[in-house]
Amino acid sequence: MTTLKRVLTWREGAGMTIAGVLGSGVLILPEVTARLAGPAAIVAWAIMALMALPMAWTFGRLAVVRPDAGGIASYVRRAFGPRAGRMVGILYLGTVPVAAPAAALIGAGYLGALLNWSHIDVVVVAGSLLTLALVVNLVGIEWSGWAATALVLAISLLLLAAVASALPHMQAGSYTPFWPHGWWPVGQSVALLYWAFVGWEMIGHLAEEFVNPQRDIPRALGLAVGVIAILYLSVSAVTIGTETYRTGLGDAGLARLIGLGLGQAGRVATTILALLITYGTMHTYIAGFSRLVYAQAREGDLPRCFAVLHARWRTPFRVFLALTVPFTVILGVSAFFQVSLASLIVWPSAVFIVLYILAMASAWRIVPNHQGRLATFLSGLLSVLALAFVGWAVVLPLTLMAAGWWLLPIHKGQGQEQIKTTVS
Repeated sequence: MTTLKRVLTWREGAGMTIAGVLGSGVLILPEVTARLAGPAAIVAWAIMALMALPMAWTFGRLAVVRPDAGGIASYVRRAFGPRAGRMVGILYLGTVPVAAPAAALIGAGYLGALLNWSHIDVVVVAGSLLTLALVVNLVGIEWSGWAATALVLAISLLLLAAVASALPHMQAGSYTPFWPHGWWPVGQSVALLYWAFVGWEMIGHLAEEFVNPQRDIPRALGLAVGVIAILYLSVSAVTIGTETYRTGLGDAGLARLIGLGLGQAGRVATTILALLITYGTMHTYIAGFSRLVYAQAREGDLPRCFAVLHARWRTPFRVFLALTVPFTVILGVSAFFQVSLASLIVWPSAVFIVLYILAMASAWRIVPNHQGRLATFLSGLLSVLALAFVGWAVVLPLTLMAAGWWLLPIHKGQGQEQIKTTVS
């Protein structure tokens, strides 16, 4: 029987988790949330940073208790039965196929702004980034882990440099009035910020590939939470304090922030940073999603052709091939229609919020000895509250859940030996 390779340590795990969480949201959401809620946007960022700890802790416990590539789908299956697990697998289909192209377009947009390229050129660059992420993931998880760790180091250094260069331009008066639009926009900001804070669940999809998951997964998540909180809060604070969010209506707030202290060199640095961040996001999204589809096919909820691993690299290569279809469709639509990125990301954010609610409900049932019940409750409560602020985007997860709940198993009675067959 051929299985996924156990090669990841806590270092690669932390790198891939940070790369997955520290995504394209940091490029646009500090500005978007500040325009939406004013200085009070920092409250939304602080809430999500604080809630990252119980969220990550809960996902870490789930990954240790049930180290399965299916991630949330596996946890829900264990807690509520195969039908619910199948529903989650279908629900996941509304995330990465949309989120990865959106992230690619954000990064490519920064390069297009620097070089004054057309929108079509930006779409081509986004397609190239997606292709690179698919190829690197295809050749093995070792390459994915090393690449993610290197990306995280570069991204962290560049973000800290951006914050440091902007500090002299901060003014205390920028934080008054603190609640110019009331509290409702803060809630809307929390819902949007799910885009920036999702990714903790990805470590569950990779749990089968850790050398020692019981030891390394908690270490990886602990480091990831600390790094993410420091970077996000720092960028949000200086965005508000320098009032760069008031100077434009586009989605390049980080470029203006870095430009305060570095000028033209800052634009170049921002472009490099944007490309690194968006690639890191796509890289980890695709890695986790491919394992999810592989595990769901292994269980019979998706076509069993996706449960076949490549003979040499032992990766679910057919999932990567299948992803090229929605990626091409979304990029094609983007080439002909101008869509606000802030409007686009609220849809996969709504799906992620529902997935986190289901994950917390599963943890309540399957984590032994009632460990961390408070962390699970707080994470679930925040997710339920955030769902109230997504508006019409809630239609997407509800539709996918209904389809998944009534979908019959695609195949039954297939032995694991047959399902896990490899091809060259």
